[in-house]
Amino acid sequence: MFVMGIDPGLTRCGYGVVTRNGSIYKTVGCGVLTTSLEVDLPCRLAILAADLRALYDDFRPSVVVVERVFFQVNVRTAMSVGQASGLALATAAAHGIEVHQYSANEVKLSITGDGAASKGQVATMVTRLLGLDSPPKPVDATDALALAMCYLSAQRYNDTVKRSSQRNVDSVERSAQHNNGSFIRAVK
Repeated sequence: MFVMGIDPGLTRCGYGVVTRNGSIYKTVGCGVLTTSLEVDLPCRLAILAADLRALYDDFRPSVVVVERVFFQVNVRTAMSVGQASGLALATAAAHGIEVHQYSANEVKLSITGDGAASKGQVATMVTRLLGLDSPPKPVDATDALALAMCYLSAQRYNDTVKRSSQRNVDSVERSAQHNNGSFIRAVK
């Protein structure tokens, strides 16, 4: 399963594609989509949408994970990040790709164990967990890889919980069958 993380931005939109085999993460690809400040907004949005569609066609991810933006001090930046985020979500949905969102703090907690970790700490852990020689550049690509890894980590946890829950249900059912329903008779 390929999972694509998207660190949304209109000027720089990071992407990272990761797969996992057991506890081993592997980078499939990463980079940054860019649009020029010299182009008017509608054209920049159209360019980004086309680039995102091309990425989804090239990598064919099973899941796309987009950073959820909660707060930006700069309103102008918040608007452009929101627009890029909307494009990433909409184009993935239009491709029939499962979409998830995580906040920056959720990603930091998943990758480093600290929801308030610095960008440098996240980059160090992404580099280490992916077995890379150095952090991907620019940081938008690193953040996108972290988003994909966050989803894979959460998925692994969810799969473990499901298996554990199913074992408990199976055990109770076996016990009930073994006791020949005596518990039910005792309760009545």
